[in-house]
Amino acid sequence: MLDFAIFAVCFLSTLLIAIIWLYPSSKKVTTIPGMNPSTKEDGNISDIGRAGSLHEFLIELHMQHGPIAGFWFGQMYTVSIASPELFKQHSNVFDRPASLFKLFEPLLGTTALQFANGADGRARRRHCEQAFSHSRLCSYYEMFQKAADQLVKTWDSKNEEDHIPLLEDLSVFAVRATLLTVLGEFFRDEKLVQSFHNAYEKVWSEMEHRLIDPIVPDKETKRVKQFDEAVNYMTKTVNKVVEHRKGVTTQGTLLIDDIIEYADSEDAITRDSICFLTGAFHTTGNLLTWCLYFLATHEEIQDKVYQEIMNVLDDKDLVDDSNLDKFIYTHQVIDESLRCGVVTPWAARFQEFDSELGGHKIPKNTPVIHALGVVLHDENIWPLPNKFDPDRFSKKNSKNRHPFAFQPFGFAGKRKCPAYKYAYLEATVLLATVLRRFKIKMHNEQVVLPVFSLVTKPAEEIWVQVIKR
Repeated sequence: MLDFAIFAVCFLSTLLIAIIWLYPSSKKVTTIPGMNPSTKEDGNISDIGRAGSLHEFLIELHMQHGPIAGFWFGQMYTVSIASPELFKQHSNVFDRPASLFKLFEPLLGTTALQFANGADGRARRRHCEQAFSHSRLCSYYEMFQKAADQLVKTWDSKNEEDHIPLLEDLSVFAVRATLLTVLGEFFRDEKLVQSFHNAYEKVWSEMEHRLIDPIVPDKETKRVKQFDEAVNYMTKTVNKVVEHRKGVTTQGTLLIDDIIEYADSEDAITRDSICFLTGAFHTTGNLLTWCLYFLATHEEIQDKVYQEIMNVLDDKDLVDDSNLDKFIYTHQVIDESLRCGVVTPWAARFQEFDSELGGHKIPKNTPVIHALGVVLHDENIWPLPNKFDPDRFSKKNSKNRHPFAFQPFGFAGKRKCPAYKYAYLEATVLLATVLRRFKIKMHNEQVVLPVFSLVTKPAEEIWVQVIKR
């Protein structure tokens, strides 16, 4: 009997040690509630896949465990926060965890500003912000207007019965506008704009695929070959622009000039340029797609935006620095499109030392996800969160709202998207130009569903009619 007792104690001790060794959740030095890993190797990756996306997984996570919760991103313990107060507590943290953004490495390398932390990251960030100062933003109006006029020209050639692909056309607009303002006149050639857009779409599609399924197929597969070819095309094109720009005597007016000035190598110039391009292409293109979709499905709101545009501008005036602030309701529509469309679902930070958040210990080097999209649809903050209602952002209705409740461009460590004013400016110019010329209507009773990934996009093309006013 004694022998059996000794055996039982030894067996249970061995089993306990095995559990501690095999399952990382047992080694968690924190009181944060959350999920245990589903498997040793992949943690909760399979749970993310079943949810459909990281954003949808975070919705479930916080619904079950509250505003601060932990899970396993592979073998890496990760914390997610989803409340304005917790956002505020984490608002000074600058460093971004490279481990959560490794899917960008094939495109950006490891030296791009996306991965720059510490003193180096802060210095590079301050330098690039020059491109988004008030004076520099004023120089972008003309280029945004040219890109918007090109879209109007395309739509003018259509009949009212024609099916207009909203996502495709606004994605091309965003690429055109960004290339002109970041890289300059090199991209006045429409064929070059379209070729760059096509290459970028292939790259982005593959990176989104890797977010859900991080196992990269063999290099010889068609999928990987197409991805590599597209990355090479983008890299070579940007390199040509850099060489061209170095010979321009009127430097200092574009973002590429700032990058050339501070980057310490040719590769860094290329990678930082592509970093800013990718940051602007998809975010603005999808923001405007959602915005015009919501306006097409809410005729009374579209009419109200149109009336504001006509009150601010006559038939000849354009959006410029003297009237931008007068587009108050249009700005509310842009904000509600960012919120309702959950354009940017999440961000992330980490610290190289133990810290505290929400009364819990955060072990050093633990990634902390900011579940921006979860908060943007929190019904305690936004009643009827799926309803598109720009009046949420009226001065009266915004007065008592927590300042960290609406952070669609991130907020932490002065690492808020440096181009957020650029995005509002670009969106305002496009909306004023298009809506003054056309009434946008859905082509049929299409119900558009979102796909939540790095940026939220429609699950399928949105088909609209454009009716000349």
